[in-house]
Amino acid sequence: MLLLAAFIGRSQGGHAADPQPYAVTIKPTGKPALDKAAAESSTLVGLREQAPVGPFGLVERAQGDVARFTAALGSFGYYNGRVEVTIAGKALDDPGLADLLDATQATTTVPVQVTLTPGPEFHLRNISLGGAVAPEARAALDLQPGQPALASSVLAAQGRMLKALLDSGHALAKVDAPVATLEEGARALDVSFHVDAGPRVDIGQISIAGLKDVNESFVRRRLLLRTGQQYNPDEIEKARQDVASEGVFSSVRITPSSALAPDGSLPVRVTVTERPLHVVNLGAAFSTDQGGSLNASWTDRNLFGNAEALTLSAAATQLGGSASRQPGYNVGAALTIPDWQHRAQTLGFNVNAIKEYLDAYNRTAFTAGTTLSRKFFDELTLSAGLTGEVAKITQERITRNYTLVQMPLSAQFDNTHDLFDPTHGYRASVTVTPTESLRSPQNTFVIVQASGSTYVNLGEPGRSVLALRALVGVIEGATTFQVPPDQRFFGGGGGTIRGYRFQSVGPQFADRRPLGGTSIDVGTVEFRQRFGASYGAVVFVDAGQVGSDGKPFSGKLRAGAGIGARYYTAIGPIRLDVAVPLVRQAKGDALEAYIGIGQAF
Repeated sequence: MLLLAAFIGRSQGGHAADPQPYAVTIKPTGKPALDKAAAESSTLVGLREQAPVGPFGLVERAQGDVARFTAALGSFGYYNGRVEVTIAGKALDDPGLADLLDATQATTTVPVQVTLTPGPEFHLRNISLGGAVAPEARAALDLQPGQPALASSVLAAQGRMLKALLDSGHALAKVDAPVATLEEGARALDVSFHVDAGPRVDIGQISIAGLKDVNESFVRRRLLLRTGQQYNPDEIEKARQDVASEGVFSSVRITPSSALAPDGSLPVRVTVTERPLHVVNLGAAFSTDQGGSLNASWTDRNLFGNAEALTLSAAATQLGGSASRQPGYNVGAALTIPDWQHRAQTLGFNVNAIKEYLDAYNRTAFTAGTTLSRKFFDELTLSAGLTGEVAKITQERITRNYTLVQMPLSAQFDNTHDLFDPTHGYRASVTVTPTESLRSPQNTFVIVQASGSTYVNLGEPGRSVLALRALVGVIEGATTFQVPPDQRFFGGGGGTIRGYRFQSVGPQFADRRPLGGTSIDVGTVEFRQRFGASYGAVVFVDAGQVGSDGKPFSGKLRAGAGIGARYYTAIGPIRLDVAVPLVRQAKGDALEAYIGIGQAF
């Protein structure tokens, strides 16, 4: 108090610096975790630049930190530790500190020294548990006499105990804050917990609130909770996420009641907020080979009240670009019906009108198809479809009409949980497409394609990521010229080998225009590094080949390398990649650039 009074007296007419620059040094204790906790708890450190203070505020801030440093020592089991803080070499209660700071020039940085002396480590001694608790929940405490008396361990034990009770159906369980008794002479800490487990309960009546356009019957059919099911918070959260994944709700909350019903069950309330019924999306992309594209779509998210989604879309494509000859278009409609005939089973319909003017061929086509897909577990999806295509394709000045019937069968696995920016996990897919060509050249063939990618963190999760991708495909039962050009394999472009013009890798005609092939294999290695909150960079190498004998790993190997920049947004990263061919082809481009939303794969 005398020291603070001295500062107050000088504030009437003193010339002390305000704010007072200072630098903080926390002397290492030899225990990195303790040093880190001390630094993170310190206002001297945390507020030094954000909230500058004068001499009075500096001393007050240091005195407050003494209590924080003492708490940090105790949290690591050092209850007899000592804390010493000096400013310009003087203790905080030194009567001369006020005069020293009062005389300090505004340009002088005052040193603040923090010394922590841990002293002997305390250990847990007696651990008691009050209340009727099942053995499996009691085991969750997982504290043993002789362990270091760490506050974090004791509090974690309280959390484990509560979770074990909740997971075993004790929805109203309470675990009071632990009571700790310090025995300085024995350098020990006695800890006691009091537990009120309450009864084991089942889920009772389930009410649903917030519905406007979505049918309640759909939500109840979708919901993974049933009356009579034993209460489990993890199952409730899984059910919440599942309902939210349908896309018709902006928020989903599942709230258990705070009291039991007269029959001893626990009522549960599901509260939803519906997203706007209609949505318009606009998009654009650009690459030097395929040119620009502009697309727009209109979606009704809930066509008949059961989350059926109808999307009408239109896109202007091949707006410039070295691999296209003139602009094209793609106009389509798609309808998806979730939970058709079975939960997690989706029926889809689509129709598209397509016009393409590519370096490889010109194509006018109408396609229509239906797909039935079913999710198994959270990561695996199997699907089967039936698709028809009527097309007129011109290649090398020869025009042919095609009528195709296809039955694509596919399996997809994805545990990355982020469509636009995966940072861990795996993606894999296998598609087998039997195809019948009904017009000249009449033929039957099968397209088989497998792809996979994986993402490995090399440091802090999500910051330094090694991404690997592979693709293999073959066409069985037909030679290259027996397969319609739009069904053949082509390499080059953003989806295969960056640095090469779209569709330019593979067999070619005599005039160097793409012919296409019956096999493909591609591999990619890409390193992604984030900087700060919004920026990132990548380096990558793509390599692959397209063959004409229906066997992968044949044909001329081509490789491209490049760098890229990323700007991370709430939707996903905005991507700019620039790549060059390592072996430039005749009439090929010197480099390619790609702009879009989301990582390349």
